[in-house]
Amino acid sequence: MASFLSTTLDVAVRVAPGPTGRAAFRWFIKPLGRPALRPEEADAMGRATIRRLWVNGTDVTTYRWGDGASPVLLVHGWSSRASRFAGFVEALLEQGHSVVAFDAPGHGESPGPDATIRDFRDIIRALHEEEGDFTAVVAHSIGVLATLFALGEGIPVDRLVAIGGIAHFDYLFDGFRRTVGVGPAVIRALRDHVEHRLFADTPDIWRRLDARRPPGPSPARVLLVHDTEDDMAVPGQSRAIAAAFGERARLVETQGFGHRRILRAPEVIEAVAGFLRPAPQARAEAGQTA
Repeated sequence: MASFLSTTLDVAVRVAPGPTGRAAFRWFIKPLGRPALRPEEADAMGRATIRRLWVNGTDVTTYRWGDGASPVLLVHGWSSRASRFAGFVEALLEQGHSVVAFDAPGHGESPGPDATIRDFRDIIRALHEEEGDFTAVVAHSIGVLATLFALGEGIPVDRLVAIGGIAHFDYLFDGFRRTVGVGPAVIRALRDHVEHRLFADTPDIWRRLDARRPPGPSPARVLLVHDTEDDMAVPGQSRAIAAAFGERARLVETQGFGHRRILRAPEVIEAVAGFLRPAPQARAEAGQTA
């Protein structure tokens, strides 16, 4: 299928770059399957309050745990789902955080055939409007880039955890080119479609979709975790984000977990929980309020 698709697109782009860019875009935004809920995730997900959020014409499934205090948002990656953060949910609840998560369109329990990074951004915006300011965001893979995209447009957050993150949108184009085997003309047509169709109302979109640029004031602190054997997002992506944030960022590199198993690694969950643990004064004030 990849060979047929690449040949078709490479021929078509010569005579119809616009329609070819549109066709390539439909493949570009289609998740690689819809992974199922794992048995070890069922308990945490079964205790969530499930709601629906209407965003960009799609009914998005959202999840909430806790009483609403000190909320932490979880943002999953591509071809993934909110349940992959089940271990983090337990750890954060033990610290007194509330937790909010969602399945992007075409992922998990949300309907739809596909999703765009604009969908991710708009869901984060909508959840911010519903929940108020989040204490922190924990994001994985493309969820990291989507989160930084949303934060760059004015959503404040004190801390960000970026796991196996992707730093810029061109990295996604490069991955698509290698996977499908299309030539540079198809990528140019795809890039043109994203800029002039998907983000026609968003000026300077490539700067906004590049986390290597100098960041704004939010977040105040960043923890980046990346596995040296990640075959989906090379460690250099997180290193570039860390360099952009300078003294605000701390990068932890693991080994042997790859791109997906890192979310189940106890030492990673412990490190993230430690980074997000409320200060003693904040915990004392929360206890007095209760």
